[in-house]
This record gives sequence, C-alpha cells and structure tokens, in this order.
Amino acid sequence: MPDNDSPVSEKEWDLEVRPHHAIVTVRIVAAVLAAIFIFGGFVLRHGSTGVNFRVSDQIGLMLFGLLLAGGVLLLTRPRVRVGKRGVVVRNIVGDTEFAWKDIRGISFPDKKSWARLELAHDEYVPMMAIRSNDKMRAAAAMDKFRELGAKYSAQNQD
Repeated sequence: MPDNDSPVSEKEWDLEVRPHHAIVTVRIVAAVLAAIFIFGGFVLRHGSTGVNFRVSDQIGLMLFGLLLAGGVLLLTRPRVRVGKRGVVVRNIVGDTEFAWKDIRGISFPDKKSWARLELAHDEYVPMMAIRSNDKMRAAAAMDKFRELGAKYSAQNQD
C-alpha cells in the first residue's frame, strides 16, 4: 500500500543504490558491541574487584552498549536515488535533493572510499552509498547513474 504522506513515490526512482559490504560490516560490528556490553553488564557484579557495582550500573552498561550499537547502525543509512526529478543523496543524516540542471556528473576520485556527485560552481557532495569496496556493484551503479544522467539531462534541455 503506498504511503500517502510521502512526497515521493517509489516508482519515481529508476535507480536506488545502497552500500553492500559496509552494511554487512556495520551490522556485525553493532552486534559484537551490543554483545560485549550486555555480557559485561551481566558479569559486572560477579568477582572481587573491590568496587561496589549495583544493578543500575549493570543496566546502564547494557543500555550504553545498545546505544553505541544503534549509533554504529546509522552507518547503514546511506542511499542514492536517481530519477526524472533529479538525484537524492542521503549519507548519514537527512536527504538532499539535486535537480538535473545543477548536476555536472559523477566521479570516483583516486584513493577515495566513495563516489561524489559533481555540482555546478566546482562543488561536490560525497555519496557514501557508492563505495569502492563494493567493486562491481559500485561500477554498475556508476554506469547506470551516468546512463540516467545523460537521459534526464537531455530531457531537461528540451
């Protein structure tokens, strides 16, 4: 069922890119962090450390671990959407939309971890969703992006 509150329908986007390897790695790191802090919370009161830990300290340590894991999971948010209206880039927080008239291209600078959207006036926006460690997925995303860019830029000039 479509979301009527959403200003943009899913069919508007011809391409949606998310990082693959980074998401897997981040999920593993978040799970390990949560497990370590939860385990630490359980064993905190046991043993003779000379420090008086209470149940509230244990719960606090566990909650801190869960908050830390949640913070790490923010790194799974990057996304790039490409469609007729333009390009929407979401890195970690917030979406930013760019019209085709403002976009000059896409590039992957040497020794950089992610692609960048080249804008007018020598500006650029990093696109954390297209990452170098995704190799062929990143190359395919770049090709499709360029194909759509050529298509929609030509349409907007008419």
